[in-house]
Amino acid sequence: MRPAVGAALLRCDECGGYEYGGAPDCRRCRLLVDAIIEDEWHHFFEQWQGENEHDVARLIAAEPDRHDWRIVDAALDRIVCDECGSRLSRGPMNCSTCNLAHGFRYAAIESDRPGVPPGNEHAIRVNISVVRRPQMTSAQELLARRLFLPALLVGFLPTTAQAQRISAMIKSDPSPKRACALADEWLRDQRKS
Repeated sequence: MRPAVGAALLRCDECGGYEYGGAPDCRRCRLLVDAIIEDEWHHFFEQWQGENEHDVARLIAAEPDRHDWRIVDAALDRIVCDECGSRLSRGPMNCSTCNLAHGFRYAAIESDRPGVPPGNEHAIRVNISVVRRPQMTSAQELLARRLFLPALLVGFLPTTAQAQRISAMIKSDPSPKRACALADEWLRDQRKS
């Protein structure tokens, strides 16, 4: 279950970071991230009584612009890529079928929740996509995305300038300790404002 807007950030008992932010390495955080997708799918699929889940997933994947991004991502998880054998869109960098499906996923609907800055849902979606496809990005980018995910989930959103500044700092000193300190500093500043 995804945290509510304005909820307090909680520490993960398994990795010690903020919940969700340890994914994909922390098993518990990875399951929490996946639950954001899976919970929405289960609620959606209940409305398709008697239908084959794989058939529904294929229908959703063929019309991503008509569905919430979490539904589209869950549908893609239920389809096996004919080219690489992975979950569709989550295969290796050289899989053209997965890369095409990954691009189409961004046609899906992204609705901001009440009380969040415009674009928060898009930021959540991008960060979750990066965390769930870690092989497609640099270690520094993955670290930045996963560390900011918990704050995004409770409704914070860095400005473009803040995000670019923090990203540049992480790239200049990519140690996990430094990245965590930057994320914590940004979060403290957000709570003050």
